[in-house]
Amino acid sequence: MTAVTTPRHSVRELLSRVTGDAKHAPSAHSTLDVLWVLYDRVLRVTPETVDEPDRDRFLLSKGHGPAAYYAVLAAKGFIPPDRLDDMGGWDSPLGHHPDRMLIPGVEIGTGSLGHGLGLAVGVALGLRAQGFTGSRTFVLLGDAELDEGSNHEAIAYAAAIRLPITAIVIDNRSSTHGWPGGIPVRFPGWDASVVNGRDHDEIEKALSPAAGPTLVVAEV
Repeated sequence: MTAVTTPRHSVRELLSRVTGDAKHAPSAHSTLDVLWVLYDRVLRVTPETVDEPDRDRFLLSKGHGPAAYYAVLAAKGFIPPDRLDDMGGWDSPLGHHPDRMLIPGVEIGTGSLGHGLGLAVGVALGLRAQGFTGSRTFVLLGDAELDEGSNHEAIAYAAAIRLPITAIVIDNRSSTHGWPGGIPVRFPGWDASVVNGRDHDEIEKALSPAAGPTLVVAEV
């Protein structure tokens, strides 16, 4: 699939500095464009507002390949770029899964497949209960995570209560199960769209605010 736009060159340079997790490099690269659009065009959160209660929330359920996430956080000023050079080092805050206690802007520790969407539903529900109706919750998953049954409880619950949450699924056809009709059929009751996962304008449009649960499938 031909890229229509790409992140600015400096972000790719930053990602190239992260060499501590080579086995998950494809996982990281598949998320780079979506992460860049989120932080550059969509999310209402900055290094100065990471503790504001009405900020937008982003959860990287695909947390076992966080290199691109770290590169985007560095590009946006959440962490110093030189930390990228020692990901996974014995005293580095950048572990092989993101740690909310060590990295500004990280909302939750993630990486075990299948639990990020349930956590995001809980976050969105908490924001609604506190009256933060302008705060949005986003969660980024890999397609293979949908093989985990716990996701479907979260999907059904969010649809039943029309929870304002956006799930972004990176579809690189790594799931072990074939799904007739594609990924959207796994999200009944959600508004769904399929976009080119390298086209920044398509991604941004699909991430526009919605009243209920929204699925964006980013094909890469």
